[in-house]
Amino acid sequence: MFLQKLSLINFKNYQQADIEFSPKLNCFIGKNGVGKTNIFDAVYYLCLCKSYFNIIDSQNIKYNEELSVIQGEFVMNGNKEEIYCGLRRNKRKVFKRNKKEYNKLSNHIGLLPIVMISPADSNLITGGSEERRKFINGVIVQYDKNYLDDLIKYNRLISQRNKLLKDLAISDNYHADTLDVYDEQLVPVGKRIYEKRVSFAEKLVPIFQKYYDFISLGIEKVELIYQSQLSDGDFGAQLEQAKEKDRLFQFTTTGVHKDDLILNLQGINIKKNGSQGQQKTYLVALKLAKFDFIKEINKIKPVLLLDDVFDKFDESRVKQIIKLVADDNFGQILISHTSEERMKAVLRDISIDHKLFIIQDGSINENEKKQHTKNKRGN
Repeated sequence: MFLQKLSLINFKNYQQADIEFSPKLNCFIGKNGVGKTNIFDAVYYLCLCKSYFNIIDSQNIKYNEELSVIQGEFVMNGNKEEIYCGLRRNKRKVFKRNKKEYNKLSNHIGLLPIVMISPADSNLITGGSEERRKFINGVIVQYDKNYLDDLIKYNRLISQRNKLLKDLAISDNYHADTLDVYDEQLVPVGKRIYEKRVSFAEKLVPIFQKYYDFISLGIEKVELIYQSQLSDGDFGAQLEQAKEKDRLFQFTTTGVHKDDLILNLQGINIKKNGSQGQQKTYLVALKLAKFDFIKEINKIKPVLLLDDVFDKFDESRVKQIIKLVADDNFGQILISHTSEERMKAVLRDISIDHKLFIIQDGSINENEKKQHTKNKRGN
């Protein structure tokens, strides 16, 4: 699978832009703030129906404009997939596949797998557990639609249960059994989410370890540990035991919404122990493990977006990453960088089909194109 064409109208800083991609490597060069990341975000929109950075759709429309359009033409197994996303202020977004509008956006998730690595991912390490749950969910929803349905249902039930706890506290008329109607629904949904997360974590760990060892040349020991309250016993029993605590705190204190992924380096949490380069290596290894995981299950190579990945890396780690992504294991790749000279130096060392684009003053110009006789079909 690969993205063949991208067209933008009034998306973020672009009034209009049209790009034709290489099926393999595409490099976008420009100073910070010129719009490199916005190109990547548009591709992410087409794959997952939302921005990677800003969940409020209207804030992704160009300033003083009412409508934004993102259109892409993908090639999958030799067939074209035309994807349309229309954003309008104060109206719901419109998403179409081959000119047919989706009734539910969730029906699109998983069709076009994608993995993005961005400086914004630092929250995965430095942020709270919610960021790491988002990472777990972001992988599983791309291959398991039932998981997405369960996640939506679980979050809705938790929200309703929390509201009830607040209402009961205000009314001063608390009865523990009034929560049972929510608990009876929460238990089976929570258990299914937990079981799929356990299975995911067990499979992810060795893949992550492989990538981290390759990038770091095997000089550091890392660990990934999935942590969940449901590991300690029956979910229904835990909810029952926590009712008094929930009443005092006025929110649900037990469940998979408290899960976390513990990230260790040399036996200590990397948030406390890792340098910026080590933390970034951790992130890249996690995302490449995510890539492998989705690829193996979906039998489709996701589009890989590497937004400013070379910053904070020493030369040896940069070379190791380039060796990885140039391999046949990966499909289409988009890379952004601020230095044209450094990017061209990297490209000279690898034999791979590529295009190089220069972004300046709101325009995108193709600067270099290199093709090899070995041609790969989109898969």
